[in-house]
Amino acid sequence: MSERRVIVYPPSEAGGRRVGIDDRLLGVAYSLHDLTVLLQNAGLTGWDALDVVESDLIEWHEGGPEVWTL
Repeated sequence: MSERRVIVYPPSEAGGRRVGIDDRLLGVAYSLHDLTVLLQNAGLTGWDALDVVESDLIEWHEGGPEVWTL
């Protein structure tokens, strides 16, 4: 999975951010914890929130791991 690109899209007006791997949508995360769970379910087992924040695998659009609302 390390070759894949994880994209965290900009926050939506309704709150939360869509999360995808390559061209596959994983779901919507409303927090760093939610994002971590989505990624663990997609195969990044053993990752915690710190791994997610520090990973070069994740491409953050319009805000980093601290931005979940507009």
